[in-house]
Amino acid sequence: MEIKVLGPGCPRCKALEEATRKALQELGVEATITKVKEMNAIMAYPIMFTPALVVNEKVVLSGKVPTVEEVKELLKKEIER
Repeated sequence: MEIKVLGPGCPRCKALEEATRKALQELGVEATITKVKEMNAIMAYPIMFTPALVVNEKVVLSGKVPTVEEVKELLKKEIER
């Protein structure tokens, strides 16, 4: 599984990355997490707000910092596909 956290590196972006890492650990899922900070790279995705979470090149969340439980639910949906 490939996960990208889109955002300039603000506290909200860091919180999303932390929640994602905790969710992966709790689910026992292996994944590569990449932080995308460059604006041109971020603009390549169909989002209006950061932070955003991209799983296997699909935007699954944008513009908010979810709880660990919310991230787990998003990841479970993507694992089932």
